[in-house]
Amino acid sequence: MTKTELPADDASDPQLEISKPKTWAAGLPSLTESIPRSLREMGPERSVKTLLAMNQKDGFDCMSCAWPDPPHRKVAEFCENGAKAVGWEANPLTIPQTFWAEHSVTDLQGRTEYWLGQQGRLVRPVYKPAGQDHYQPISWENAFGIIARELNALDSPDEATFYTSGRTSNEAAFEYQLFARAYGTNNLPDCSNMCHESTGKAMTETIGVGKCAISYEDFAKADLIMIMGQNPGTCHPRMLTALEEAKRAGASIVAINPLPEAGLINFKNPQRPRGLVGPGTDLADQFLQIRLAGDMALMQALCKRVLAAEEAAPGAVLDHAFLAEHCQGLEELKAHLAGLDEAEVLAATGLRSGEIDELAARYLKADKVIVTWAMGLTQHKKAVPTIKEIINLLLLRGNIGKPGAGPSPIRGHSNVQGDRTMGIWEQMPPAFLDGIQQEFGFDPPRHHGFDAVQSIQAMRDGKLKVFMAVGGNLVNAVSDTAVAEAAMTKMTLSVQVSTKLNRSHAFTGEQALILPTLGRSEIDLQSSGPQFVTVEDTVCAVHASAGRLGPISDMVLSEVAIISRLARAVLGDKHGINWAGFEADYDTLREHISHVCKGCEDYNRKVRQEGGFVLPHPPRDSRTFPTATGKAMLTVNELETIQVPAGRLLLQSVRSHDQFNTTIYSLNDRYRGVKKGRHVLFVNPEDLQELGIADGSFVDVHSEYDDGEDRVLRQFRVISYPTAKGCVSAYFPEANVLVSLEATAEGSNTPISKSVVVRLEPAPAPAPAREAATAVR
Repeated sequence: MTKTELPADDASDPQLEISKPKTWAAGLPSLTESIPRSLREMGPERSVKTLLAMNQKDGFDCMSCAWPDPPHRKVAEFCENGAKAVGWEANPLTIPQTFWAEHSVTDLQGRTEYWLGQQGRLVRPVYKPAGQDHYQPISWENAFGIIARELNALDSPDEATFYTSGRTSNEAAFEYQLFARAYGTNNLPDCSNMCHESTGKAMTETIGVGKCAISYEDFAKADLIMIMGQNPGTCHPRMLTALEEAKRAGASIVAINPLPEAGLINFKNPQRPRGLVGPGTDLADQFLQIRLAGDMALMQALCKRVLAAEEAAPGAVLDHAFLAEHCQGLEELKAHLAGLDEAEVLAATGLRSGEIDELAARYLKADKVIVTWAMGLTQHKKAVPTIKEIINLLLLRGNIGKPGAGPSPIRGHSNVQGDRTMGIWEQMPPAFLDGIQQEFGFDPPRHHGFDAVQSIQAMRDGKLKVFMAVGGNLVNAVSDTAVAEAAMTKMTLSVQVSTKLNRSHAFTGEQALILPTLGRSEIDLQSSGPQFVTVEDTVCAVHASAGRLGPISDMVLSEVAIISRLARAVLGDKHGINWAGFEADYDTLREHISHVCKGCEDYNRKVRQEGGFVLPHPPRDSRTFPTATGKAMLTVNELETIQVPAGRLLLQSVRSHDQFNTTIYSLNDRYRGVKKGRHVLFVNPEDLQELGIADGSFVDVHSEYDDGEDRVLRQFRVISYPTAKGCVSAYFPEANVLVSLEATAEGSNTPISKSVVVRLEPAPAPAPAREAATAVR
C-alpha cells in the first residue's frame, strides 16, 4: 500500500481539470471507482472481509452516513462512498515511529487535510510537551496520567470541554457523557451542533420529537417525496435505491435545491443490469432551483395555497379530524399567511408562481407525503422557523403518523443520532439527568454546558483550558477556521482520540495528546471475549456492529477502553462506578443504558435480535405529541429574507463526491466535473457576466460581516456552473474560513454556512498554476 505525496501548499491545484457536470449518478463508474480503489487500499482479502460484512445484520455498520438499512439486505449492501470510507479506515498502511521526528507540528499545519489523511493509521499514543514542536511516543499509562493531572488541576470542571463525533458507538457515547458528568460538567458539544441542531429544535417544539418520523419502508408507500437542501448521490447514496423503489411504486419526486444534483436527475442502480448498461431511472419529476435561504418563503407559499384550496372547496382539502384532535394553532396560521406577499416570496425563492403552483398541485393530489431534508436547510439564520414551516405543511393534511408520510431529516454521520439518545448534549433534559442520578448515585450538573460554537468562543475568551475529542475534527469542521485554530492553541491541553491524522492534530494546546483507537471494521477483543457495539440510524433503528479485521496494532485501544481507563485515572473510585467492568464487558454498559435512556429498556436482549429494534417515536407510532401542550403545534413564523447588496453573491459550502465530512478521499468531484483540485468556486454564468469575471479566472472571495474582520479565500478558480442565480458554492471545509463564529442560526446556534454574503475580487493566478498553463501552451 502506498501513500499519496502532495506538497504542503497545493492550493493552486495546478493540474485541475474541468468538464461538464454529470446528469446521472452511480452506474458502472461507481463500481470501477470503488472496487479497484478498495483492492488498492486494502488488498483482496481485507476487501472481501470488509465490503461483504458492511451493513449486514451480522456485520459492522458503515462508518459513513446514517442511512437506514433495508429489511432485506443484498449481498453487497454498500455504496461507492461507503466503500471509500472503509478503505480509508481499513488501509493497513500505518504511520511509522520516525514520522513524528520528521514532521513538526508547525510542518503539519502547512499540510492539507487530504495529505494528512493519506499518511496511514495511528498506532500508538503520542504527546507534544509544552514548549516543544514535535509529538513523541508515550505510554498509555503516562498519557492518562497527563490528562488526569491537568483535569484535576482545574479550578472548575467547566474549564474542560468534551467533544465527540457521530462515529462513536452508543456504548462509548454513553460512557463518555457519564464520565464528563461524573467529572462535573455538561460541556458535551458534538457534531450535531453543526448540522441538525436546527432540526431537533424545530421538531421538538412542534411535534415533541426531534427525529425522523418515518421508516425505511415508508418511502415506497409515499405518493409524493419532497427533497430539500440535499444531495443524496454524494452524501448518502443508498438513499437513491429507496427513491428508485418509491418511483417504481408510483411516487412523485420533487427536488428543491440551488444546485442541480446528478443523483436527483437520474439514477443508474449498479445492482441492476439496467443501471449498468441501460438508461437508469429518472427520479425528480420537478426541479425547483431555489435561491439560498428561500425555503421558508416557499413553504409559506405552499401552506397559503393549501389554505386557499380549502377555502375554495370547504372540507375537501385539510384533514379536519386530525387537526381538531391532534393540533393547535390553525386559526393563527391562517391569519398570518393571509398577509403573505407573493412578490416577496418570488424574490426570496427566485422561482416563478407557476412553479410553486405546480408543486402545490402535487401536494394537494397526494394523500401520503414525505418531506426530507439535510444541511441545505439547517445551516441558515432562519433554519429553525424554516423547518417549522415544513411541519406546518405536513400537519395541514395529516401527513404525520400514517404510512408513507412524515418529516424525514437525513442525518449525515453514522451515529450522531445515537450520540444524542445516549446523552451527548450540553442541554440534556432533567428526566435524563434524574436517570443518571438514580442509576449511579450522584447528582450530575444541571446547568447547560457549551455547544461546539460556544466551546470555540470559550477557548478564544480564556474560559476553557482542556479540550478533549473522541473522534471528529472540530478545528476544521467548525466555522471561522482561523479563529478556531487560534483558540485551540490557547488550551493548556488538547486531546484527540482518532484513527488517522487530521487538521485538528496540527493546532494544539500547549500540551497535546493523540490517542489511537480501533476502527469500526476491526475486531474488539476484551477480557470477557469479543465485543460488539451498537448504533442508531436516521430512522431510529438501533442495531449491533462487530468488526471483522484484526486490530491494526496491539497498541490501539477501543473507544470504550480509552474512556474507561481515563475515568479511572481522573476519578479513581469516586461515585463507585465500575469503569473497569465497562471495559471488560460492554453488556455492563448496555445494562445501564437500558435503565437510563428512554426507549432502551431491555437493551441487551433487543440489540441481539436479528436487525436490532426501533426506538419508540410517539408522533410516528400513535399520533401522540409530547409537546408542552400535548398537541402538534402549527406555528407562526415571521418571514425574513436576506438582502444581498448589489455586486455581492450568497455562498454555501458543499461536499465533493470524494469526501465525507472533513475526510477527503481524493481531489476529484466526478458529478460536478472537477478533477485534481478543490480550490474552486461554482458561479452562475449570468452572475459572471454581470460581474465582468471570466470563466476559469482566479478571484479572492471575501465574506462581509459588520465586525470588520477580513475573511478571505485567496486565488480560487471560478467555474461557470448552473447554480441558482445570485448564489455560489465552494467546498467544505475550505469555505469555513468565510463564516463568522458569531453567525449562527436563531435558536440552534448552528453555523450558517449556507448563506454567506460574499464579494469576488479578481486575483492573479497562483505561480504553480501560471507555470502549468505555460507548459500546456
